[in-house]
Amino acid sequence: MEELIQAMRQVLANTFGMYFQAHSGHWNIEGPNFYEYHDFLDELYEELHDAVDPIAEYLRVLEAYAPGDLTEMMSMTSITSMGIKSNPRDIITGLIESNNICLVTLMAAFKASEAAGEVGLSDFLTQRIDKHQKHGWMMRSMLK
Repeated sequence: MEELIQAMRQVLANTFGMYFQAHSGHWNIEGPNFYEYHDFLDELYEELHDAVDPIAEYLRVLEAYAPGDLTEMMSMTSITSMGIKSNPRDIITGLIESNNICLVTLMAAFKASEAAGEVGLSDFLTQRIDKHQKHGWMMRSMLK
């Protein structure tokens, strides 16, 4: 069970890290097609934000605690800072990298949840994997 708890903490931290990157990109993006990128990033960060609370609640179901502050949260993430970016290509490229990290983490958590017999959590993680696969497809398409 400890493996699953640690995997879920990393899912939470990575989701939160990607959420913040998408929100920062939404604030700072500039250039041609501004509105389309701004609108896409709005939808992306809202979807990621909406996932954070259920992920943390699954930690509570597992009788574990979610991180208590940002320092602890960010110490658990595999996502690195993009810094301030305004170029759409740079923002989307960074988000694709973060999305790939989230997918790896979600897959590891899914395997751990299956091994632990946590059927409901496995279903939730499957849905998150599907969301991130769609995010990846959309962002990769933007760079073509």
